[in-house]
Amino acid sequence: MTVYTPRRAARVLLVDSAGRLLLFRGFDPARPEHGRWWFTPGGGLDPGETYAEGAARELAEETGLRLAVPDVGEPVHTDVTEFSFDGVWYRQEQQFFLVRVAAHEVDTTGFSDVERGSVDDHRWWSAEELGSTDERCYPPDLPAVLARALAGDPAAARGSAC
Repeated sequence: MTVYTPRRAARVLLVDSAGRLLLFRGFDPARPEHGRWWFTPGGGLDPGETYAEGAARELAEETGLRLAVPDVGEPVHTDVTEFSFDGVWYRQEQQFFLVRVAAHEVDTTGFSDVERGSVDDHRWWSAEELGSTDERCYPPDLPAVLARALAGDPAAARGSAC
């Protein structure tokens, strides 16, 4: 039986004026043979931190984009995922926030040591590229999550379990 470490996380769907989504590519440093995958900016909440506060902090640390917490808005998607990373099994409750920017030059100088050692690329993806790629992206239903968020669908906030 797997024992999971509970974790709460905030994730950001950062979309530019061309409708492209920013994703990072990384791997599990404890299991690099398991390949690489793409994921949204974001991460675990600090003690006492709200999801929106965590989203704003993570966005600043991982991309250099600094926003006031109210500018992060309300969650557009919520789900639960279970995964292993760096030798620890997590059960993560996560909320996603949609943030739109005209453009943004990504600055990763705020990465933690773990991020510097496990994230090797980032790029902006069009919805078409995201929907047709054979590369792993998380959450697995990311194209649908993004489409609902961009359309303002209230069902997007309900989410699904992975």
